[in-house]
Amino acid sequence: MPQFETLDTLPALKKNSAGCRVLLRGDLNVPMRNGLVTEATRIERLAPTILELADRGCKVIVMSHFDRPKGIYVPEMSTKPLLSSLRQSLGGREVVFLESCIGEAVEEAINALPNGGIALLENLRFYAGEENNDPEFIEALASLGDIYVNDAFSAAHRAHASTAGIAQLLPSAAGRSMQMELEALERALGNPKRPVLAVVGGAKVSTKLDVLSNLVPKVEHLVIGGAMANTFLHALGSDVGASLCEFDMAGTARDVMAHADEVGCKIILPADVVIAKKFEAGVTCETVPIAAVRKETMILDIGEGSARAIAKSISDCKTILWNGPLGAFEIRPFDNGTNIVAQAVAKLTVDGELQSIAGGGDTVAALSSVKALDSFSYVSTAGGAFLEWLEGRVLPGVAALEACL
Repeated sequence: MPQFETLDTLPALKKNSAGCRVLLRGDLNVPMRNGLVTEATRIERLAPTILELADRGCKVIVMSHFDRPKGIYVPEMSTKPLLSSLRQSLGGREVVFLESCIGEAVEEAINALPNGGIALLENLRFYAGEENNDPEFIEALASLGDIYVNDAFSAAHRAHASTAGIAQLLPSAAGRSMQMELEALERALGNPKRPVLAVVGGAKVSTKLDVLSNLVPKVEHLVIGGAMANTFLHALGSDVGASLCEFDMAGTARDVMAHADEVGCKIILPADVVIAKKFEAGVTCETVPIAAVRKETMILDIGEGSARAIAKSISDCKTILWNGPLGAFEIRPFDNGTNIVAQAVAKLTVDGELQSIAGGGDTVAALSSVKALDSFSYVSTAGGAFLEWLEGRVLPGVAALEACL
């Protein structure tokens, strides 16, 4: 388990922290349309940390990036339009917007905040020093606070000033969302209840090769779905017709399967699949055994028999880690395989039989569409950080907190 300070253990927060200036790194990089936030989950998950610190009397200074302005001021990428959604997530609390990230005027405005006051800084990435992890920018940020709290796991794979550098200069801790994320990931792979089953889907083996290599020695069962499964089926000699398939990765797929055999990991591939001549709504489709896939058809989902078999395997496990849908879930009925498995996981989780952790944008969308999302033990809103964790990489934002102990 990663070792780091939390809001409960950081000495600077355990004593009377009224008036303490807390630099809080969140991730407010949320989808927007016409100036309005369309998906506020990341903001909502940051809210408990903000409220807890504010209720302790701290002055909370929220920092975040938004989009990719590449070190210059881009009006359309200001964090100011996020104020309304942030205030709503905080139950209507007042939030002051500061039109810069550093400088004397910003420091004066922070010092003028009442105890328990909340401020939002302008987009960190308007400054090249943020992504460059520039020492001068780090010092300028650190001068605004007495304590640093990182609550942005979704940005933890970036070695930027506000995610890694600043932890070297201030007493630092993980916020509640970061703490929950790391504890959930520990339950998934660090010290899980066994047996463990992982579901890995997606379009290409090449983009998930490091994930597969990292998971094989750590789980008892590995379900491979999505178009990735086609590459594995081809590697085993099956005709996948006109399906999306990385034919040049067949050797790599065989290497993964050989490694799995060596370490006792059972790889589960579909035995039946849903095929159609086109990937479009309303197209005629049918479910066939793998051996019956015709050259002019595409595999677009796992068959119901395969989905039921996966659900049965999951019922014999204690932990499941899920990244990637099992079929082309965006168009019905090619979401059926994912839905069957998701519903099975949701029920086992609610019944207390299973620890279920999921992450990845497509995964969240697929689970949300079948209304299974809230039944999982934990769902990560992180994208790249979650994937890099699955690959077994060191995340600079987490390493920076560990180094503070």
